Amino acid sequence: MLFEGTPFELDRLMLVRILMTVVLLGFFAIAMRSPKLIPRGAQNVAEMALAFVKDQIADEVLGKEQGKRFLPVLCTIFFTVLFLNASSVIPFLNISSNARVGMPIVLAALAYVVFNYVGIKKYGFFKYVKSSIVVPNVPIALHFLLIPIEFISTFILRPFTLTVRLMANMLAGHIMLVLFFSATQYFFFEAAAGMKIFGVFSLAAGFGFTLFEMLVIFLQAYVFALLTAVYIDLALHADSH
Repeated sequence: MLFEGTPFELDRLMLVRILMTVVLLGFFAIAMRSPKLIPRGAQNVAEMALAFVKDQIADEVLGKEQGKRFLPVLCTIFFTVLFLNASSVIPFLNISSNARVGMPIVLAALAYVVFNYVGIKKYGFFKYVKSSIVVPNVPIALHFLLIPIEFISTFILRPFTLTVRLMANMLAGHIMLVLFFSATQYFFFEAAAGMKIFGVFSLAAGFGFTLFEMLVIFLQAYVFALLTAVYIDLALHADSH
């Protein structure tokens, strides 16, 4: 849609992504521009949202000390996923930019780099890898089976599942909403008179699924940040495999 034929060309989905990023940054800039001791309005909403990530994800999984240490990255992931997903139910946007694989890969890569960095910094590269893939107190013969499984699970499947879970859920939700509301348009404006009654049912289904999609928007942000915290915690305690 913009700058076609250049390395900076932007399609509709990228414009939605940029818009929601601006909305996210703008919201927190406005909420925290002059914070009050007793929060009101946007500041109150922002502080409640930050407190949710702190209490229900960071502190719950990592404990007070480590939760405070990793709160910035967990908040970044949570609110990025939440706001980018929110566009899927905003009229005229109608799609989450997480429904295309690029942004989920970036977020999964961020989580991957953080939890591996944490483990390597604490244990050193070789001890961290060994602690992550070698299961103690099992017969030697089983190591030939378990080590490849643990390696794939820890270093390949974690970022892969983070990426696919987010993208697939948001893409599936987008497709379902498109089907329901396209059917509604067809039945109301194009179908024969006797078929128009079905438009009421497809509209009701579309509205109901929109409410469900709003729940999925939040859950995907929560699950992505929660799993990131879990992986960081596992890296911090790799020696207690």
